[in-house]
Amino acid sequence: MNPLLERLHPYPFERLRELTASIRPPAHLRPISLGIGEPRHPTPRFIEEAMVASLPGLATYPSTSGEPALREAAAGWVARRYGVTLDPATQLLPVNGSREALFALAQTVIDPSRPGATVVCPNPFYQIYEGAALLAGAGTAFANSDPARNFASRWDDIDEATWARTQLLYVCSPGNPTGAVMPLQEWRQLFALSERHGFVIASDECYSEIYFRDEPPLGALQAARELGLANFERLVVFTSLSKRSNVPGLRSGFVAGDARIMKKFLLYRTYHGSAMSTVVQRVSMAAWADEAHVAANRELYRQKFARVTPMLAEVMDVRLPDAGFYLWCALPPHASGGPGDDVAAALSLLAQYNVAVLPGSFLARDAHGLNPGAGRLRLALVAGVDECVEAASRIVSHFRATSPSSSKAPA
Repeated sequence: MNPLLERLHPYPFERLRELTASIRPPAHLRPISLGIGEPRHPTPRFIEEAMVASLPGLATYPSTSGEPALREAAAGWVARRYGVTLDPATQLLPVNGSREALFALAQTVIDPSRPGATVVCPNPFYQIYEGAALLAGAGTAFANSDPARNFASRWDDIDEATWARTQLLYVCSPGNPTGAVMPLQEWRQLFALSERHGFVIASDECYSEIYFRDEPPLGALQAARELGLANFERLVVFTSLSKRSNVPGLRSGFVAGDARIMKKFLLYRTYHGSAMSTVVQRVSMAAWADEAHVAANRELYRQKFARVTPMLAEVMDVRLPDAGFYLWCALPPHASGGPGDDVAAALSLLAQYNVAVLPGSFLARDAHGLNPGAGRLRLALVAGVDECVEAASRIVSHFRATSPSSSKAPA
């Protein structure tokens, strides 16, 4: 067996399942899950119809590079969304969802024969980044988020010697789980580091279309263009239809950026057998071409956050994020197990109120003297408006009931 598999950490949801296996929540409360970031709004009807109309495509083998019409549709979306012109033939590839591509890129760009090969990740982070690094034979380094700066990553946590060994940097904007969007100045810093040390930047942007401000989030390609990186040197951007169009089961997205990296990535993917089904390609063309359903989807999230955030703010330190569909909540001082014990709080919420949430410490690693997820909960507002409001009401009841000034028992 590959010995590198032993270096992998258990996935957050596996850890939570093990811890909750013996819990029997109250039967009179329907279960509500805010734990997994799986979009649950209905898939738009026109996408379902496009799937049926595309079924004859099952009779053909797809090419790894994808149909030219799909690459052109994705490039057209980038032009409309970011004002960035891509060559669809050389700077863009379809992928089977951003998750598999984020993993595969590390296998493409990491050279484990170089001493100290390192992948830098934000902290907290999407665990695929770490797994991809470890299975590529690299080590990891983490830049902690800073709550005082809207959860921006403290890239200065990484010393110069580590940057010199770095071959790949993962960034996530809007961030999972914090929802923070990277400003242009932060991109300027990262592009300068990449130029100095030669590492590749992988920008995970799968939450880019769920936002709460008037201006949509800045993307890496857009930042590169504004900062003069016309050819997107050492930059690869990942995006997906899963959250944007409520089709997580479609497994469709694309990567775009540096043509030199795209050429090598295509070679890797050809051998890896990563071609996207012709059916999925044709459905994806329809999805990338339509924005009305995206605006309607965004409005549903805005309604949920507008109602839920002020409710939770009564008992926790939480605020509306820049974007994404997560709330990154700090526990109150009287929380179960103490103010830092997010695991105990999550177990208590499930056992007493039948609400599933994810402990923040599961999404981070101990780095620079602390785990930046400790004492926090990640709430995924993916269910319907009424269900999210009910879950928030239960969470408020829980923390009020456990407050030292309250003598209430759990409902």
